[in-house]
Amino acid sequence: MHDPALMAISPVDGRYRSKVSELEDYFSEYALIRYRLKVEVEYFIALCELPLEALSTFPHDRFGELRGWVEAFTPEDAEAVKAIERRTNHDVKAVEYYLKERFEEAGLERYKEFIHFGLTSQDINNTAFPMMLRDAFRKVYVPRFTALLARLSDMADDWADIPMLARTHGQAASPTRVGKEILVFVKRLEGQFALLEKIPWAAKFGGATGNLNAHKVAYPEVDWVAFADRFVNEVLGLHRTPVTTQIEPYDHLAALMDNLKRINNIFIDLARDFWMYISLEYFRQKIKAGEVGSSTMPHKVNPIDFENAEGNLGVANAFCEHLAAKLPVSRLQRDLTDSTVLRNVGMPVAYTLIAFDSLRKGLNKLILNEQKIRDDLEDNWSVVAEAIQTILRREGYPEPYEKLKELTRTHKRITKESLHNFIDSLDVPDHVKEEMKRITPFNYTGI
Repeated sequence: MHDPALMAISPVDGRYRSKVSELEDYFSEYALIRYRLKVEVEYFIALCELPLEALSTFPHDRFGELRGWVEAFTPEDAEAVKAIERRTNHDVKAVEYYLKERFEEAGLERYKEFIHFGLTSQDINNTAFPMMLRDAFRKVYVPRFTALLARLSDMADDWADIPMLARTHGQAASPTRVGKEILVFVKRLEGQFALLEKIPWAAKFGGATGNLNAHKVAYPEVDWVAFADRFVNEVLGLHRTPVTTQIEPYDHLAALMDNLKRINNIFIDLARDFWMYISLEYFRQKIKAGEVGSSTMPHKVNPIDFENAEGNLGVANAFCEHLAAKLPVSRLQRDLTDSTVLRNVGMPVAYTLIAFDSLRKGLNKLILNEQKIRDDLEDNWSVVAEAIQTILRREGYPEPYEKLKELTRTHKRITKESLHNFIDSLDVPDHVKEEMKRITPFNYTGI
């Protein structure tokens, strides 16, 4: 029997499945059915807690039994729902019929018409999907993100005092420190993650066109708006969008995707920078026994983890862009284009997690090459020209920038000696000369 992964169309379900298998509890067809079932069960229980005469005799001590059906829901149970769907050609209606069958088996048939009472499919979908996303983010994405952020923070601390030649426009520039450059990414990621946490898990719950028409006509005395708010906000732990069409407008989901894309772009920037540092030999990579770097060049240890991360983050962002652009746009009170697109909501999360795994591997392979970093600083004494001309400005020296420009552009290579000779030639007090001579590429690293 061959490995099913060999026949998978998507690498998420094939080559990379082991890296994202946790997501099957949130984004698989089985998971979607289970979350829909949860909404239906919790909705029925919430109705039982209203003063509705038809439900007044439902035994509240059986609520646990109903919730147990959700907790014990298996892929085999999902197969039963799919069998119903093949008859109905409607996925949400299949969940309703499945639950009605469970009511009949449990001797609760008299109450079964209050399953999905007054609802449209989107009341179920637009609560199930945000719960799926919320739980996947909290239980899978956030732990992996924070672990990666912690690794970067540790690296920033470990190398906080290591001076390094900076490069702007690819050219040697005022020195910096290795840890500080990593800290730039840490702070960027922290800022975007703080914004991500503020985005509400928005949900819709209001009937066929968002007005709770069926609910009001059946029980006009019930405050259905208050009921819907409490059910979505408190029972399901989401944020109810109060005014909608048949579907949730997805503006907050679009914001989530845009925010996820911004975080991914920061990681792309990081991956490219580390790729460059490896190319400059500022970092070496740990070699794993038996691992092949190139199929033809045996000396190579390629920075493949950072390249894989960059590629998969790009795929994730492509999904983010389409979800963010498409989902908030729907004709009149509803068209079906959101339905097929929304089923892909787990894809950007999956490709992002694959990238996180590659980044983690890549970062853990890095070995700081301090000698190469020091050699580059020693070869670039010209970068302290900024410091010299700034002190000369302070001292009121005429045209200091122009003097340093002439020095650095007429000498092929500035050395410590040539720079000190230049300082000695200046008409400034000796203590100022000594101050300038104390500046080196190794200590001119700022705050």
